[in-house]
Amino acid sequence: MANPVFKDEAFDKASQDFRAAQPGWAAPEAGTHTQTQPMTDGPVSGWQKAMTLNGVITASAVLLVILLIAGAFGWSAASGPTDVNGVDTYSFPPIAMLGIIVGFVSVLIAMRKPNLAKILGPVYAVAYGFAVGAISKGYETYYDGIVVQAVLATASVFAVMLVLYRTRIIKVTDKFRRTVIIATMGVMVLYLVSFVISLFGTTLPFLDGSNMLFSIGFSLFVCGLAAANLALDFDFIERGIKSGLPQNYEWVAGLGLVVTLVWLYLEILRLLSYLRN
Repeated sequence: MANPVFKDEAFDKASQDFRAAQPGWAAPEAGTHTQTQPMTDGPVSGWQKAMTLNGVITASAVLLVILLIAGAFGWSAASGPTDVNGVDTYSFPPIAMLGIIVGFVSVLIAMRKPNLAKILGPVYAVAYGFAVGAISKGYETYYDGIVVQAVLATASVFAVMLVLYRTRIIKVTDKFRRTVIIATMGVMVLYLVSFVISLFGTTLPFLDGSNMLFSIGFSLFVCGLAAANLALDFDFIERGIKSGLPQNYEWVAGLGLVVTLVWLYLEILRLLSYLRN
């Protein structure tokens, strides 16, 4: 997920603060007093560890496993399909809505407080995973086999974006980064507006499927935007490792990657449901 909260200035500051804390990293300024005798403050202990690719992979894998387990519980908690007069019906468990709220808040706090990402990441995976499982059950109730299709499509998009990024066919420039982040924030605001007006019984035509052409077009755009966010996630990981960010940013990066994958999966589910219609 593109992280509009964690600006480049904060990225650089975190990197500089971490490296400055390492013994022997910072050279004395010109004109400062230097000792001829070695320091006698005792042995240096507690060296901070830096962010690594293996650490990010491990954090991401742990969060995905937790999310899948929670998703299985969410799937079981959703009632359906229930045959009512020959029509399959589905009931979304109310507690899943609480999971969405808890997961969303966990991500916001983790991005502001990276040292808490190792705790809040699993909280997000449990809470949001439960909701995603319940949502998936609903789609599967009305569109047989759609969940497997969405999972395979999500994995395929991830693999393609990774190859495109590694081969530098897609280059994450400052302009690219700003464009994707602004577009992502715009879509999030649109989702929020849609949720608020739905409380009054009104829906947006390109989000409820009433205008199928617009709905498919908008869903394709959002899927592409989510894929672009994967490139930003890869860029964040690469820059974080090169800049020597602290180890706790492995969980920030892993959480961001999982959030983007979940968003992409849900939007692919929506797109496939439109295409089925």
